[in-house]
Amino acid sequence: MKSIHNYYGELVFTKKAMEHKLSKNVYAKLIAAVNSLEPLDQSIAGEVAHAMKEWAIENGATHFTHWFQPQRGGTAQKHDSFITHGENGEKIERFSAEQLIQSEPDASSFPSGGIRSTFEARGYTAWDPTSPVFLIEAAKTKTLVIPSVFLSWTGEVLDLKTPLLRSIAVLKEKAIEVQKLLGNKNAKQIKIYAGIEQEYFLISKEMLKNRPDITVTGRTLFGNAPAKGQQLEDHYFGTIKRNILDFMEEVDHELYRNGIPVKTRHNESAPNQFELAPLHEESNLAIDNNLIVMDVLRNVADKHNMAALLHEKPFAGVNGSGKHFNWSIGDNTGVNYFEPSKSPLKNISFLLAVSAVLLGVKKFGGVLRASAADAGNDFRLGADEAPPAIISVYLGEFVSGIFDSIEKAGKFDETKVNDIILGVQSLPKINKDYSDRNRTSPVAFTGNKFEFRMLGSSANPADAGTVLNLLAAYGFDEIITRINAKQSDDVKFAALEVVKEIIKETKEVRFEENNYSKEWHKEAAKRGLPNAKNTPEALELFLKDDVIKAFEKYKILSERELRSKVEIKLENYVKVKAIEYKYALKIINTLILPAMLKQINEVAATLNNLGKLDVASKSLNGDLKILTGLYDGIKDISAKLAKFVSEDFGEISVTAKKYAVEGANLLSELRSKVDIAEDLVADEYWPLTSYQKLLNDF
Repeated sequence: MKSIHNYYGELVFTKKAMEHKLSKNVYAKLIAAVNSLEPLDQSIAGEVAHAMKEWAIENGATHFTHWFQPQRGGTAQKHDSFITHGENGEKIERFSAEQLIQSEPDASSFPSGGIRSTFEARGYTAWDPTSPVFLIEAAKTKTLVIPSVFLSWTGEVLDLKTPLLRSIAVLKEKAIEVQKLLGNKNAKQIKIYAGIEQEYFLISKEMLKNRPDITVTGRTLFGNAPAKGQQLEDHYFGTIKRNILDFMEEVDHELYRNGIPVKTRHNESAPNQFELAPLHEESNLAIDNNLIVMDVLRNVADKHNMAALLHEKPFAGVNGSGKHFNWSIGDNTGVNYFEPSKSPLKNISFLLAVSAVLLGVKKFGGVLRASAADAGNDFRLGADEAPPAIISVYLGEFVSGIFDSIEKAGKFDETKVNDIILGVQSLPKINKDYSDRNRTSPVAFTGNKFEFRMLGSSANPADAGTVLNLLAAYGFDEIITRINAKQSDDVKFAALEVVKEIIKETKEVRFEENNYSKEWHKEAAKRGLPNAKNTPEALELFLKDDVIKAFEKYKILSERELRSKVEIKLENYVKVKAIEYKYALKIINTLILPAMLKQINEVAATLNNLGKLDVASKSLNGDLKILTGLYDGIKDISAKLAKFVSEDFGEISVTAKKYAVEGANLLSELRSKVDIAEDLVADEYWPLTSYQKLLNDF
């Protein structure tokens, strides 16, 4: 085994590789563009493109692609080879500055939410130099991958990366303004960090052969709870079985080659469920890397004769899968604004940064919920395994104590300010995750970061990252306005007065107890906190007037772009639910009902034979009545569901709401009867692999 450092990042055009391939002047300009989020200087683009091509070809690449994040989810790419005609007709390999900076894929089949018509195929991808290019491997070749944004020919947003980059820019702007206001001359550049934990299930391909619902929808549409599920809690952090460890080792190896610093791997709560977690990186890169992580999980699982399931709820009755978005803000000096310090100035920054988040959550908590909304996550949120749909902030005992002391303080003087600073300095440093004990909170302060726990396993984290940045930028912006309005000669006194105001104003979004409890739901309603139970309800929160104004004010998305985003998400939701409903009917008609008929015929034949012998059986008669009753019930509900999916409900928003409630209820009712039938039909007839086998095959 080689040491990690011997192959770490070998598939990435790293800064070290750039420095080796580029002249000092060009390298300096490129790094400046990366650090400042500025467009690449056109004068150096040619040399950068040539260096990339040379590095890629030296490492076996034959093609290149712009890799972007359409709003349908996942990633997209179109591969072009380096080969082209030379001056004398010979074939040469070339990669120009124009090819690096911009590409023009056919955009006709990507969702646009009305921004462009289907016949308007033109869309543009543009290189994002803040995320390094890398190589992907096929059997014999490699492809140079260029992380990119995706825009319509009018310049409007068609992807998830563009608004993320815009939100990063505005948060950096507002956070540095706060530091300047505090007199911090050392902070020159703000950095936003993310660490994204990823949960997933593994099942063997053999088990998939008789689970067409998983193959088509990513989850089980039917399936009775196993006798042994997760109730013994023996899987969580349990010994990793050898074949799973072999899989994990290859995943780690591939991620290290891609420059992704995966740190942790372990068994999760449910049988066959696992998790990996990387070190924290700058958020744009961390999000790109998470998309690679999902691809690597699927590809490596396939090589090991397994399937990696990233659906949020592949199995009913056991925990679903999410991803935890750990998020923090710092600067070029290495300071983390969410971490207390020995420095009085830094501790003022700490109090202001936490206050900014509280202000943002109070104002845009519903939008943060909406950023995690999709069809898969609707099964998971609020199911006593993930946070409920109500957004609240958990600060933990120590930070809450400091905030309470500030709230109760009278007029600030030097003594009180020093007491507060000393209190912040005394926060526990032994365990950075001391406040993570409340796993029910959607937004938990965990010692030096906030952890957003709502995201689903399959989600692109860019949406959540965008909203987190927006709410913090809004909070800092409001803090700047309030401090300036104080017109105080001592900025620390003014800052603490503002913190005190914010603490009082944001008490309704702070909650330190069990978010699963019925009492909290009642209390949250009294506090006026939004509680969107499903995706269509949540997406409406994007379209509130103050939300639209905020996205426009901070130049993250225009109203037209925001409305198109919601339209795309609703369309995707309806399509996912329609596939589930239609495929459930196919499984019922072609697999479940025929299997039940076999059992019914066998019981009926047995009763008939016993009758010839003048033998009566109440039990068999009872079984036959139950089976025929279930058969008729399944046929009846199936007919209702078939009629439901054939109806045209008009506007997409209306259809989505119908599918979220009426359609979901019909499928749930259908499933309950099918799951009862599973326990009454002989294994030799039942067509779907049981949960017991699915969840205990490793």
